[in-house]
Amino acid sequence: MNNYLIPANSKKSQMILGLFTPGDLIVFLTGIAITVALLIAFKSNNLATLLGFASPALLGTFLVAPVPNYHNVMTLMGNAINFATGQKKYYWRGWCASYDSNRPKHDGSSTI
Repeated sequence: MNNYLIPANSKKSQMILGLFTPGDLIVFLTGIAITVALLIAFKSNNLATLLGFASPALLGTFLVAPVPNYHNVMTLMGNAINFATGQKKYYWRGWCASYDSNRPKHDGSSTI
């Protein structure tokens, strides 16, 4: 019996800390760094101002948060944008193993 079982978390071992791709980590750490810099540079006791300063970290955390069936929110948003702006009309080329774009297109009319 040659049954192979692939574990559900096999891709996690390829990520940084099992959670982040390099792009995710850049987005997350940039948001955290901007928030820390704002909090150090400006002193405020106003709650609205503090939430404004924390918004880069909150946004970065939201973008890298995991979503079921997707890696994270950035992946989900990218797929949604590609679907909304992508090609909507698909052309059937038949059951071809390869496609030669230089071949003349057959319009269905007979030349006999």
